[in-house]
Amino acid sequence: MSQAIYYVNKNNINQNCINQNCINQNCINQNSIKQNKINQSDSSLIDSIPEQALNIPIGDVLDKETLLNSLAKVANFPSYFAHNWDSAWDCLTDSDITHLTLYLNGVEKINTEDFNVFKRLIEDAYKDFGKPQLWIVAASDDACE
Repeated sequence: MSQAIYYVNKNNINQNCINQNCINQNCINQNSIKQNKINQSDSSLIDSIPEQALNIPIGDVLDKETLLNSLAKVANFPSYFAHNWDSAWDCLTDSDITHLTLYLNGVEKINTEDFNVFKRLIEDAYKDFGKPQLWIVAASDDACE
């Protein structure tokens, strides 16, 4: 694998359904999803998520505060972590973390701007250090009904 972010639909629904319906219901910018188009089947991408991948737990709301707090906790950031994007990048690139997952099931509201900043942080870290890779998994029982 040679990219920083992978988008996966755990329910094996076709990619157009994910991009247009499931993701947009959560206010995610459709263009930001399509820029990293998946060339493999979703099930093979699910299977390719490394066992050591750390899950970033998110509740109902995905925003800067939730992402930074959850990332800091799961990645065991040091006490000097300043709870901002620059500090998150520094701590993440100084860590041994190579794989992360972010499950969007159960997320009712996504702050698009914060989510895009988080993805750029991951992409920049990967570009400069070759880590981490992030799997964003969209999974919903009622997806695309």
